[in-house]
Amino acid sequence: MEMSTHSGSSSVRPPHRHTATGVGLVIVMALGSVAVWLVSPIVWLWIGSQMTNSTQPSLGPYLLVLAGMVLTAVVIGKFLGMVNRTHMRVTGRAPDTRKPAKWNRSMRGERAPVNDRGVLEQVMAISVSFALVLFAIWFFIFAGSSLPGG
Repeated sequence: MEMSTHSGSSSVRPPHRHTATGVGLVIVMALGSVAVWLVSPIVWLWIGSQMTNSTQPSLGPYLLVLAGMVLTAVVIGKFLGMVNRTHMRVTGRAPDTRKPAKWNRSMRGERAPVNDRGVLEQVMAISVSFALVLFAIWFFIFAGSSLPGG
């Protein structure tokens, strides 16, 4: 009978620290994602609608809504990137930024660099999927038809 010499205590990754803080930061990222896809467009559409009294508005409100949504998405995106880096630091997933000089590296002992980007990509992918599902539900069930006779 062969016994395994692998112990469960040796791990490639450091153990996760500050779990409550990490979960809180993921929640902040999720809320920020919702703000990008839901809150920001609604707020900017409301602002644009307040700029005109006509049912045929000029180009100005449309440009304001477009520019506002893009600017808001960039600002929230920068904030979410900062939160993601903080999450990586808190949970011990931050990459080692020390790089030895090229002349001081081993030519055969190099491992491929691990590119851990944190959880922001997964949070954003889930939020986009959720937003698309909600849009499809609204569009096909609640929006009604704009076609004549529909």
